[in-house]
Amino acid sequence: MTNKPWKVKDLLEAATGYLKKKEVHNPRLDAEVLLAHLLRVDRLKLYLNIDQPLTEKEISGYRSLIKRRSLREPLQYITGVQEFWSLEFVVNSEVLIPRPETELLVEQAIERIRTNAGFPADGGRVLDLGTGCGAVAISLAKELPEARLWATDISVGALEIARFNAERHGVSERIEFRQGDLWGPLINQGITFDIILSNPPYVASEDYDKLPPEVRDYEPRLALMGGERGMDYIEKIIKGGVNYLKEEGWLMLEMAPEQTEEALRLTGQIHGYGGCYRIKDYSHRYRVVVAQKA
Repeated sequence: MTNKPWKVKDLLEAATGYLKKKEVHNPRLDAEVLLAHLLRVDRLKLYLNIDQPLTEKEISGYRSLIKRRSLREPLQYITGVQEFWSLEFVVNSEVLIPRPETELLVEQAIERIRTNAGFPADGGRVLDLGTGCGAVAISLAKELPEARLWATDISVGALEIARFNAERHGVSERIEFRQGDLWGPLINQGITFDIILSNPPYVASEDYDKLPPEVRDYEPRLALMGGERGMDYIEKIIKGGVNYLKEEGWLMLEMAPEQTEEALRLTGQIHGYGGCYRIKDYSHRYRVVVAQKA
């Protein structure tokens, strides 16, 4: 009795069934992405070559990738990349995986700069506070060639990834990367910004164990945990932001929908902010709070 060679379709079917048993979300999609990643082709080509037999080395490599995914390691950490703002970013366990809803920060910054007649002709100065892999700062650098950008993070490992991504996208000379916690890298610098954006840690302590395994067990805790109520960093950024914004500058913060109302109240209580409002994400839930310095 001869062993039949494993074809693309056979591997996809077997991997999909295995991942489904392990309760992996979108098992078929993940099976396809991982096989395409292994073979260094796009997913469409898998179907154009659905009956292609694979070598023992390819089969072994694929099983290894599927095993990692079955243990709930994020797909993006396995492939090493994540798309954001139609750009590809290198990611690893040093950085939070960029989410689609964070693109709202990029959209809002671009809208302010392009539609505000009073904005500096040179594109202004923008700060990405807690840059992670650099997705927000780099996306803005690509969209706003005249803007001057700063990006900070407390994690040395995250900044290494951010710098690598900036070089990869040809904008490393336009972004000033600084290491430190929140406002630390800016103390005594005598610098203010037209826009400050941040996707700070905002998971409440009691919610951490409820997170999906992909997030709880693999993504950096430092980039997730926001204290007992999830508001620690949000409050610090709102309170400190008035000191680092130019007159009529904008603060834009991403947070959990249930935190936006409290954040709005806080901005209203702090002397220095004028108009404050919140914006819904693509799921029609409030996600970003915007405040302008009066």
